[in-house]
Amino acid sequence: MTDRLPHAPEAHTPAGAILGRRRFLSRSATAAVAASPAWSFMIVPRHVLGGQGQVPPSERVNLAGIGVGGMGGGDVGTFTKLGANFVALCDVDDERAQGTFQAHPKATRYKDFRVMLDKEGKHLDGCTISTPDHTHAVAAMAAIGSGKHVYVQKPLTHTLREARTLTEAARKAGVVTQMGNQGHATEGARLTNEWIQAGIIGEVREVHTWSDRAGRLWKQGINRPEGTPPIPATLDWNLWLGPVADRPYHPAYCPHAWRGWVDFGTGALGDMGCHIIDHPMWALALGSPTTVESRITLDGAYLEGNTRNFDSFPIAAVVTYDFPAREAAGKTLPPVRMTWYEGGLMPPTPAELPAGEKLPDNGVLYVGSKGKMFHSSHGGTPRLLPADFAESAKAVPASIPRSPGHYEEWLLACKGQGKTMSNFDVSGPLTETVLLGVLAMRVPGERIEWDGPNLHVKNLPDLNQHLHIDYRPGWSLG
Repeated sequence: MTDRLPHAPEAHTPAGAILGRRRFLSRSATAAVAASPAWSFMIVPRHVLGGQGQVPPSERVNLAGIGVGGMGGGDVGTFTKLGANFVALCDVDDERAQGTFQAHPKATRYKDFRVMLDKEGKHLDGCTISTPDHTHAVAAMAAIGSGKHVYVQKPLTHTLREARTLTEAARKAGVVTQMGNQGHATEGARLTNEWIQAGIIGEVREVHTWSDRAGRLWKQGINRPEGTPPIPATLDWNLWLGPVADRPYHPAYCPHAWRGWVDFGTGALGDMGCHIIDHPMWALALGSPTTVESRITLDGAYLEGNTRNFDSFPIAAVVTYDFPAREAAGKTLPPVRMTWYEGGLMPPTPAELPAGEKLPDNGVLYVGSKGKMFHSSHGGTPRLLPADFAESAKAVPASIPRSPGHYEEWLLACKGQGKTMSNFDVSGPLTETVLLGVLAMRVPGERIEWDGPNLHVKNLPDLNQHLHIDYRPGWSLG
C-alpha cells in the first residue's frame, strides 16, 4: 500500500527535526535554563542557526503533503518558499506528482497516507491535504487523530456529516486548521465587511453569487463513460477511490474531471462557493439557512425514463438560500435571500453599472436599501454602485485585523504565533452551507426546510440519507 523510497528525509536528523507547538515551547524552556536564567522563551536568533536569508531549524515546521500533484503541488511549493520543511509526500499518481517529487528529493514518498502517518508521525507537525474532494475528510481526520495541524483545500469535505464531524474533531484536538479559501485573507474581504457593516449601501436583504466554472473547466450533465480503459501504471486506482464505492477506472474521472461527478466532487458550487459565498456569509453574519431550493437543467443525463440520474452535476443550476433575522455585534440584522448561479447563468447587470461594463465571471452582488456593491471571487476589491458612494467608504475605519497572508497565517499558528482566520470553526459551517445547496440539487423544485444545529432535513426525511455516504471497508472518520 506504500511506495517508500530507500532514503530518509534530512529532517529526520535532530538538527532538522521540527517541533510542534508544545514540544517547541518545552525544548525552548530547557535550552533557556541551560543557557541563562535571564533567557525566557525565545527562538534562537536567525543568524545563529539559519544562515543569511534562511529559516533556522528552530523556526521550521515539518510537514507532510497528501495529494501533491496539481493544486497540491502548488500548496507544497508555497509552504516551502515560506520556510516549511516537507518530510514526506504522498500521492496515488506518480506521474501527476512527479514535479513535486523532483523538487523535494529528500522527502520520503508514499501512496497511502495512512501508512505515511503511521511511519512518519513522530517527525511531523502538520499535513497539507489537496486530494479530490471525496478523500478530504478521511485524510484530515487521520491527521487530526495523529495530533497534526491540518491545511485542507476547499471544500473542506465531500459530505455535510463529514464537515460537522471534522469541525468538532479539530476543536476537540486543539490543532491548528485552515481551509484553502485564500480570498478570506485579502484586503478586499476586509473592506467588504467594513463597508457593509458601516451601512454604506444600507440594509442588505438580497445577495447574488455566481461562478462560470461548470462546463468550462469540466463537463457536467453527462452520463457515465463507457468502456474500461487500462489503469495507468503510475496510478493506484484503488487508493484514488478511497472511501467511495468501487467503479472501473476511466480518464473521464481522473485526474482532471472529477469535480463534475457526484461520487468524487461537489460541482461548481463546492469548488467555487467556498471562495465566493464566504464573503457574504462573513460580512452579513449569515449563520445557517432555514430553507434552500434549487432549479436545474433537466437534460438526458438527469432523466432516464422517469428516473433522475445523479451521477454528474447539472449543466446549469440556480440555488436559493433563505437566512433568518439574527443578532450580530449588538444589532438585529434582517432576513437575507442569497441566490447562487452556475453553468453560464448570472444575475442581471445592475442598472447603475455604466454602459459597456459587466459583472465579473465569478463574484458577489449585494443589494442594499441605499445602493449596491459587487466584487470578484477570491476576495476581490469591492466596487460600490453608484460610484459616488466611494467617498463615504474612504471614511470607514479599518476594524478587522489584516492578514499576513493566507498560507502565512497557518504556518505562524503552527508555531504558536497568531491564529488562522479560515479555521474549521469558520470554514466548517461555510462548507455546510455550500453542501446544502449541492444537496438541494437532488430535489429540484422542492424547498428543503433545514435544521442547521441538528444537521437534519425536517420536511423531506429521505434526503437525510445523503448527508453522508457509506464508506468502503478500510476507510473511516475515526
